[in-house]
Amino acid sequence: MARGDLTGTQGHRWWHQGLQRLQSGLFAAAVAVDPGLPGLPLEPREEIGRTLVRHFLTRWEENGELTALMRVGATDPAAADRMQSVLREQMIPLARRLGHEPEQAQARAALCVSTVLGLALTRYVLRFPASMALGREEIVDWLGPTVQRYLTAPTP
Repeated sequence: MARGDLTGTQGHRWWHQGLQRLQSGLFAAAVAVDPGLPGLPLEPREEIGRTLVRHFLTRWEENGELTALMRVGATDPAAADRMQSVLREQMIPLARRLGHEPEQAQARAALCVSTVLGLALTRYVLRFPASMALGREEIVDWLGPTVQRYLTAPTP
């Protein structure tokens, strides 16, 4: 097929099929991602926010599949479900281990994940210069207390 032939419906179909193949490949690479939260130490309790932020930074920096999963998760329902499974299977149980009731654990875990994923999106996917310029400990200093509050503060 000549380059000029890729117009109209046929060209759109060809482009869409290529995009689907790319997304499938990215999803396949990312589906086995495990953030490893079940074994994360919860002591000292007053440091759990900083511990979690450090843990997530390490995982994102060592595992390019997480970036792929985030990219695909925005458009692919199966990849989005994989990301949601981390919330269901790891973050909510972690919040429960800290002593929260099921409803509170869900809300607290969702807030933690939204904070970490917001940073991951701007730093590793969209590559905002200001996010990329932050050092690891700066990020821990900024986000650690926020995640700590979500996990341990009294209910507002």
